[in-house]
Amino acid sequence: MILPAIYCGSFVSLINKCLAHFNVEERQKIGIHTCPGADIDATHSADIEYKYLLPTLFEIQAGNFYVALKGEKDKEKTLQLLGTIIKPYQKVFVGVINPISKEVESPEEIRDLLLLAAKYIPLDQLGSTDDCGFSPFADDVSTARDIAYAKIKARLEGTRLASEILFPLNNVVASNE
Repeated sequence: MILPAIYCGSFVSLINKCLAHFNVEERQKIGIHTCPGADIDATHSADIEYKYLLPTLFEIQAGNFYVALKGEKDKEKTLQLLGTIIKPYQKVFVGVINPISKEVESPEEIRDLLLLAAKYIPLDQLGSTDDCGFSPFADDVSTARDIAYAKIKARLEGTRLASEILFPLNNVVASNE
């Protein structure tokens, strides 16, 4: 079920009222996460398109947004949408790792997804993250610890590879130090 816009707007207004108790600098540190769910490897809202959620979600006066992307069917469409709704004071961390999948993403696959994201999202507002968190150590044992660590390592390496392409001058400076 998709909530009518009036309810979503009221919800965002309530959140923003709460966030108003923080100063601008503090709000820049607050993050909002969205994903279709990954509890015990089950999604609960994967059939709802982001076009119904993200424009309203980005009205929240927070500085950081963590958006599941890897599991999306049409990643480019989602990135195009993100590029049109992100505000200058916001950053978006796109999910490049699917914690539900047992397959470990390659660093090159992650690099390519971040390069695609950079076509739509300003570089100073773009970051990488996992679609959802891992909890393989206690309540959700569906993801083995070694797979979770391999996925996190791939994300770091893939992000580094994308950074070398997107920020070539930074790499020259770093290699000369």
